[in-house]
Amino acid sequence: MSISILVSYIILGFTLAAPIGPVNSARLDKGIKNGFWHAWVVGAGSMVADGFFMLLVYLGMVQFLGIPIIQIFLWLFGGFILIYSGVESIKNANTITLKYSREKESLIKCFFTGFIMSITSPLSVLFWLAIYGSVLAKTAQTNGTESLLIYSSMIFLGLTIWDVFVAGLTTGFRKLLTVKSLIAISIVSGASLVLFGLYFGYQGINALL
Repeated sequence: MSISILVSYIILGFTLAAPIGPVNSARLDKGIKNGFWHAWVVGAGSMVADGFFMLLVYLGMVQFLGIPIIQIFLWLFGGFILIYSGVESIKNANTITLKYSREKESLIKCFFTGFIMSITSPLSVLFWLAIYGSVLAKTAQTNGTESLLIYSSMIFLGLTIWDVFVAGLTTGFRKLLTVKSLIAISIVSGASLVLFGLYFGYQGINALL
């Protein structure tokens, strides 16, 4: 087991977390408004959900997620959560100040925001089934099943590095921003969450009909 292979799996985890989606939008929004720990905790909630999906794939329980009624529920409930979060972000935009205190939003709420967004996202389900499932299959074929847990841990480490990176980035940006720019970012990120939510809802209704 070479260092270069382990590093490649860390990079894989990092790149899997990088695309801009609902969770990263929420992470940026919470971090810019509240600081490092709020952004990090949103990501931590998302990583717990990712770990759950990884465990399901690892244990071969993916058939459960293929049940049509489960998929419809995930689309509709995920859409509701995203739209609700987006509207809240837009509605509270005018209350933002440069001294936005942590009491405005609890860390527990931020954690569950990240967790629920990921756990109810069909895109996350399909993403992990397709990407992580194929990675497991290739790893088992190439290196044997005894290495699966180590390589899975490296992927998770990559997710963790991304979370810390984004949290640090938002903290740095926050120091350079004005109240008006904070409000604009909050509105844009909220609108993006609403759009993702509408897309999820459309997919759910389409599958239901």
